[in-house]
Amino acid sequence: MSVTTFYSATGKVPYQLTNDYLFQAVLQSSNETLKGLVCSLLHINPEKVHSVVITNPIELGEKIDRKKFILDVRVLLDNQLCLNIELQVVNQGNWPERSIVYLCRSFDQLNKGQDYIEMKPVVQICILDFTLFPDNPEFYATYKLMNIKNHKIYSDKIRVSVLDLTQIKLATEEDRRYRIQKWAKLFKATTWEEIKMLAKKDKEIESAAQAVYELTADEKIRLQCEAMEDYYKQERYNQKRLENAFQERDKAIEEMENYKKEVTFKEAEIKDKEAEIKDKEAEIKDKSKEIKDLKQSMAEKEIELAQGREDGFRILVTSCQALGVPYDKTLQQVKEQYGLDEKSAADQMQKYWCGK
Repeated sequence: MSVTTFYSATGKVPYQLTNDYLFQAVLQSSNETLKGLVCSLLHINPEKVHSVVITNPIELGEKIDRKKFILDVRVLLDNQLCLNIELQVVNQGNWPERSIVYLCRSFDQLNKGQDYIEMKPVVQICILDFTLFPDNPEFYATYKLMNIKNHKIYSDKIRVSVLDLTQIKLATEEDRRYRIQKWAKLFKATTWEEIKMLAKKDKEIESAAQAVYELTADEKIRLQCEAMEDYYKQERYNQKRLENAFQERDKAIEEMENYKKEVTFKEAEIKDKEAEIKDKEAEIKDKSKEIKDLKQSMAEKEIELAQGREDGFRILVTSCQALGVPYDKTLQQVKEQYGLDEKSAADQMQKYWCGK
């Protein structure tokens, strides 16, 4: 009886390898795939590896409790190196912290009576479908605990490696030498045609492709993959709501800050206006005093002028009379010199012309 292979499949794949459940199922059902992926990510020659064992296998096809939906693959390499492989497709904004927690949990492995020196090295491998640090994108990066001045490694027993499935274009020559970009393309492949191209002359990826084909043909596996896709949709929806909430919060904070700035500006403006009004009031007060003084001076001048005018009338009239100038001619001089009418001039003459 002939066994069908993925080479007979065409069109869209039922589920991508970024499906967490399918990912674990493939690694668990194909040791060749597990070994190939691990060796590529660790830059190890597969021929030098004797055993690669998953220490937390799941019962394939059984329903997964919702609390266990976030799956990790724990691997023991040659009974010497512990790996924790985590696939994450939704960016919840907390991956650096989460990965450190996973790393520390895996590192905390001593049994009673064991010495610290017996602790096995631990590698946290993060396969992400998003860019962890947008300001510094990188396809495959490894982080260690080291001295920041001289780069001396504090301990080579812990490290974190991050594979960004969205940055395949940034793969280095070293990444290509270990075929890491091919594995990344396998994760992102959406059609069987893409997978066939990747599997050419690559037994490990061919093994992974066959495992995907066989597993996705199993109805129980498909149901769990579908449940995982539903979980992703819900996570993305929740994440979007959270992002919108943060954006609305930030917008409200910005509006409040702008309002505070505007209020502060208006208060300063009002303060300046109040000072300006105060200066104007002082200026008005000074001007009022100046006007009052001027009026008083003018009144005094008017009195003085009136007195001088009156003295002028008296001197003119008495002088003319003393000199023997006739009354009519004196009257005429008063009218002309002071611009008076007949009656006003006559009144002045009457005050100072003796005998009239």
